[in-house]
Amino acid sequence: MSPTAEVSNTLNAGALPTVTATPARRAVFPFTAIVGQEEMKLALLLNVIDPKIGGVMIMGDRGTGKSTTIRALTDLLPEIEVVADDPFNSHPSDPDLMSDEVRDRTLSQTDIKIARKKVQMVDLPLGATEDRVCGTIDIEKALSEGVKAFEPGLLAKANRGILYVDEVNLLDDHLVDVLLDSAASGWNTVEREGISIRHPAKFILIGSGNPEEGELRPQLLDRFGMHAEIRTVKDPNLRVEIVEQRSSFDQNPAEFLAKYQREQDEMQQRLVEAQERLKSVTIDRELRVKISQVCAELDVDGLRGDLVTNRAAKAFTALECRTEVTVDDIRRVMTLCLRHRLRKDPLESIDSGYKVTKVFDRVFGLETTEG
Repeated sequence: MSPTAEVSNTLNAGALPTVTATPARRAVFPFTAIVGQEEMKLALLLNVIDPKIGGVMIMGDRGTGKSTTIRALTDLLPEIEVVADDPFNSHPSDPDLMSDEVRDRTLSQTDIKIARKKVQMVDLPLGATEDRVCGTIDIEKALSEGVKAFEPGLLAKANRGILYVDEVNLLDDHLVDVLLDSAASGWNTVEREGISIRHPAKFILIGSGNPEEGELRPQLLDRFGMHAEIRTVKDPNLRVEIVEQRSSFDQNPAEFLAKYQREQDEMQQRLVEAQERLKSVTIDRELRVKISQVCAELDVDGLRGDLVTNRAAKAFTALECRTEVTVDDIRRVMTLCLRHRLRKDPLESIDSGYKVTKVFDRVFGLETTEG
């Protein structure tokens, strides 16, 4: 995802609202109560802090809590300010996050009503058509009434939110291309019969899938910022804890949520502060050179691996309440950023992290010498 610099604060806008939207919402399992799967949770948090990282591809066994974790993350995020009754969730003051119509209204100094709403998570079903995803133009209405009659799609709904594609490896490659192009440019353009309409589509793209059902082509996989692997928990005690947590939530959601409310509030505040702190985080040139050296030695195509690793390391540093990136910060994120970029053959399996760790240790001088 390539949103503008202001997007790091998209999730915590500051102006006072004039309209408040408070629809009743169903109970969602709290993010801070999720046991295990640290790699997936870290990748998701870092993308919230800096959406420019480019999204997450989560591959793992069935029944490992992928969907639950993503819904929990969305529920954790603070409300955002939007232009009331705008189908694109336009930002009331940031021109780069406005639809063209809202921008024109702003320039003409028309009064704009502001609402607050939860960050949206949009589920993209496997059977979705391109029209359903991108939106459609009513040609008849456009010709007869002279107006651009546009029916927004899922990309419009996902703007300034999260777009989740389960079983993304089973999605048509063309549709995956459309999603990745929108995520990278931050805009969705629909053209038909000489009529063109565009709207902002800045979202965090999260894909998940089961490796047994096949991987994405390397060219598409490379465009996801991070790749998290999750496995079924083997430790019996941990499995029991997970089952007990879920049972407690299902039996009495309100009581379970109240138990974790303080932790949820603290995590939300931590994310908001990390988004703000991100602007101040620096990374020494020597460390940046070593990151690029690791990418070069791993034969990573292009510079996307270098860019994402730098961004992720800064986001991790911000999450840890610091402003200077350390070697350990880079180590924590590098496998997530590079493992899916090593595969040259579509039939080859994705590295678990061994290759990345081995080269990282050598380049950063962390190799252990055996006596």
